[in-house]
Amino acid sequence: MEIQKASYVISSPSYQDCPKPDRPEYAFIGRSNVGKSSLINMLCGREGLAKISSSPGKTQLINHFAIESSGGAQWYLVDLPGYGFAKVSQSTRKKWEKMIEDYVRFRENLGNLFVLIDSRHGPQASDLEFLRKLGSWQVPFALAFTKTDKSTQREVAANVSAFLEMLKAEWESLPPHFVTSAVKKTGRKGILDLIGECNALYRAVADRAQAGTTRRKPLP
Repeated sequence: MEIQKASYVISSPSYQDCPKPDRPEYAFIGRSNVGKSSLINMLCGREGLAKISSSPGKTQLINHFAIESSGGAQWYLVDLPGYGFAKVSQSTRKKWEKMIEDYVRFRENLGNLFVLIDSRHGPQASDLEFLRKLGSWQVPFALAFTKTDKSTQREVAANVSAFLEMLKAEWESLPPHFVTSAVKKTGRKGILDLIGECNALYRAVADRAQAGTTRRKPLP
């Protein structure tokens, strides 16, 4: 699958204010300053689509982007605020946490949540704790290890392996995971292919539901 057009739609303070859930959407989240905006711009092939900042906590709202991809598929890509450390007040942080939780738990058309992990570091408690919450909320997710161009291949492999080993100790099966670099554009095809598969499943379910509502009742 290839993205043909990407455009900003709206920034919302809560999931109730998001666009009408009339198409599948895929959200990206991670610790503050994990490289989320850079990854989104790389996936869409548009520099500056998602705003990049060196200051943690720049993204503060639920940002929707309308995507048109090969085959005529239309979907939303969503940029969520980061979790973990950010130079904001405790009250603001709690507000973000509530906004994120409500979105990932109650946004009905969320097809998959991509959780970004900084490959330069070993397993971080905030990442593992967030994944535990997703498990308890039964939210489908995939992992995207970011900034792999900023370390050696050996360091990246060791950190990715260590993180997955931590998950194996708690989870029955591992989620899909991708090793990415916004600079080298690695991981792009894998992530877009997964979104394409989710889009196909979404359409199949929607078609079955539509067929069920339009099927004529049998004669008595």
